[in-house]
Amino acid sequence: MQLITVSELHERLANGEKPNLVDVREISEHNEFNIGGELIPLGKIKNMETDQLDALKDQEIICYCRSGNRSGQACQILDMLGFTNTKNLQGGMLAWQEKVR
Repeated sequence: MQLITVSELHERLANGEKPNLVDVREISEHNEFNIGGELIPLGKIKNMETDQLDALKDQEIICYCRSGNRSGQACQILDMLGFTNTKNLQGGMLAWQEKVR
């Protein structure tokens, strides 16, 4: 697992990149505000319900949550499942909303 900053991700999105984003928050949090990531709550990842991500095992996956804690856990679990390029959005959506106003 590596870290990616809000500034780095925002710049990549602004340049038209379409990275594999995974929102590991709960449905209600995702519905309130999201940056376009695929919603896979941390509980599903903990239960190894990651079939929809299997095709991305060797691609970059950027996980995010509210603050970076749950997404860090998700990255660690995905790494243990054989994913090779996971990144945790440092500071999560709190940092994103602070930076991108």
